[in-house]
Amino acid sequence: MWSDNQLTRKLKIQYPIIQAGMAGSTTPQLVAAVSESGGLGSIGAGYYTAQQLLEDITQVRQLTKKPFAVNIFVPSQQSTTNNQIEHMNAWLKPYRRALKLEEPVININERQTFERAIDIIIDQQIKVCSFTFGIPNTDTIKRLKNAGITVIGTATSVDEAIANERAGIDIIVAQGSEAGGHRGSFLKLGPKEHEAMIGTMSLVPQIVDAVTVPVIAAGGIMDGRGVLASLVLGASGVQMGTAFLTSSDSKASPLLRESIINSKETDTVVTKTFSGKYARGINNQFIEDMQQYPDIIPEYPIQNQLTNLIRKEAAKRGNKELTHMWSGQSPRLATTLNASALMSKIVNQIDTLLSGV
Repeated sequence: MWSDNQLTRKLKIQYPIIQAGMAGSTTPQLVAAVSESGGLGSIGAGYYTAQQLLEDITQVRQLTKKPFAVNIFVPSQQSTTNNQIEHMNAWLKPYRRALKLEEPVININERQTFERAIDIIIDQQIKVCSFTFGIPNTDTIKRLKNAGITVIGTATSVDEAIANERAGIDIIVAQGSEAGGHRGSFLKLGPKEHEAMIGTMSLVPQIVDAVTVPVIAAGGIMDGRGVLASLVLGASGVQMGTAFLTSSDSKASPLLRESIINSKETDTVVTKTFSGKYARGINNQFIEDMQQYPDIIPEYPIQNQLTNLIRKEAAKRGNKELTHMWSGQSPRLATTLNASALMSKIVNQIDTLLSGV
């Protein structure tokens, strides 16, 4: 059976399909639907307060008894200067004026939010905790594993995968450059410190050969063909984001859903203009404008906070040119099926493909 392997046995799930965290876009209904359908749903808690995380955990548990994950961001080591913030605020002033917005107050509390989330995950006896933007410190990993929690890390290069395994991570997501949303990169490459941009098909087998823990393929996977191809490449499973983002169970706005459904594979770009971290989304006016920005873009989470109100107000007004529109590189394969129907479609497609081999 294609679905019976080390990963599914470890996570106690039926199918090796994980719904990506997608911070800000998951709902308890989405998470529960994926888990109930045999996959692993994930609460995208990257931007959550402790109260929001507790509420989502409670609601998911009311909807399913199956395992689910909580995905959180590893705190950054940003070094943005006050001058960089002032310059960015000056650049963003016309956008704020047009949308009648005030200048935001910067509040950096990543570390406290992260540590509180870890406490909650342990206290609530969550079965799986996944990370992006880096590797937690040794003490955090030990605390989670001592509590019987399976720990999943993210890698965009072989070196990052090796670093995850050495740190004690149980399972590694190999995030190809096709993936929508934020890149999970944390090791800088070369003197210019550029991001790793290796495609999924190239990245997965190289990581599989370099580590001994199960590998999950991510990036551009939207249907049964992508799942089966990933398994052939040596992955033990897949992580899918954009495919579930357009489902009726997600928190994505109608504006975002329609934009993805109506996009083509050439419409996405990788940009750090919205958040200070590289992320893949549909190109628009704001991204194009920011290519003319003459200074260094503040690092995450500062740039994320500086553009936050602009993005929210633009989305509220239905203006897709001034808000982030995260999407992977396979938008032509997106559907509006609910999560349960999408899971069934994927499983049936894989079974059909295998029966014809």
